[in-house]
Amino acid sequence: MDRYRIYKIYRTIRNSLFAVLDREFLTFLFFLVISGSFWMLIYLNETHEAEISIPIEIHDIPQNVVMMSDRNDTLRVVVRDKGYSLLSYLYGDKERKLRIGFKSHAKDNGRGTLSANELHKMIYQQLYSSSKIVSVKPERYDFYYSHGQSKKVPVRLNGKIQPDSNHYLSGVIFRPSMVDVYGSQKALDTLKHALTEYLDIKNITDTLTMSVNLNEIKGMKFVPSVIKLTALTDVLTEENVEIPVVAKNMPEGKILRTFPSKVKVTFTIGAGDFRKADMKMFKVVADYKEIVNSTSEKCNIYLESKPKEVINARIEIKEVDYLIEEQ
Repeated sequence: MDRYRIYKIYRTIRNSLFAVLDREFLTFLFFLVISGSFWMLIYLNETHEAEISIPIEIHDIPQNVVMMSDRNDTLRVVVRDKGYSLLSYLYGDKERKLRIGFKSHAKDNGRGTLSANELHKMIYQQLYSSSKIVSVKPERYDFYYSHGQSKKVPVRLNGKIQPDSNHYLSGVIFRPSMVDVYGSQKALDTLKHALTEYLDIKNITDTLTMSVNLNEIKGMKFVPSVIKLTALTDVLTEENVEIPVVAKNMPEGKILRTFPSKVKVTFTIGAGDFRKADMKMFKVVADYKEIVNSTSEKCNIYLESKPKEVINARIEIKEVDYLIEEQ
């Protein structure tokens, strides 16, 4: 049998198998579409629940009113109905929106309210008659406004910013450092500062700049509501200085001499702060009142003050020899 005849037989067998497989696949696909369509018709004709979003729009706002709340908010409504209706709510082109008149709902206390019953009544006007409301979130709708009362308050950090063990936080800068806050006069009188959202930042090694939201307060509005925070870090270095020991509570006519007269103070400080820190702020003292009541031949010495930039300051020795002389 030559090669041509073998190839002809192979092609005939292959085409026959593909023809059978194609027919079986098309038959399977046909019945799959039919069964899927039938299942979909049954499903859409049954009752289901779905969550839909309905925007709220506050209109007719007077020119002298500043809205504390977003004038465009959204309700999340769970609706029960046939599948056909739910598909229309979820994917239809019709826009459903609740338009709330400012003047008809605003009170004199800087707050407007729509009760649950009012919300349900307005939502039902946007639905098919066959639909039933299962739940609405929020259950009632409140909005807040001001007639322009405002004041400026400083921004403060809410949380903590921690450098790694080789750095320290040399400062936190807010831009802007003061923001305008709008609200009722009663609320403004009690507000002292604007807090950032809670921050927990660890192990920073370099200057960090980031945008931060201000912590929202119900019934109040911050302008701007987002500020720039810059956290400044510095490399820690260990330094030491010699500081004279001075007497404390010495009576007139007496002089305290210590041996040595100066002691070494070791401390940690940022490299940048070391150049500007006032070393005269270090003060090492010996207390005369403690000396006269002690039987020891040595007196205790204490680090009484230090520059504000210094951390972990410590005296090299805790006791010194002393001599009290009459003037």
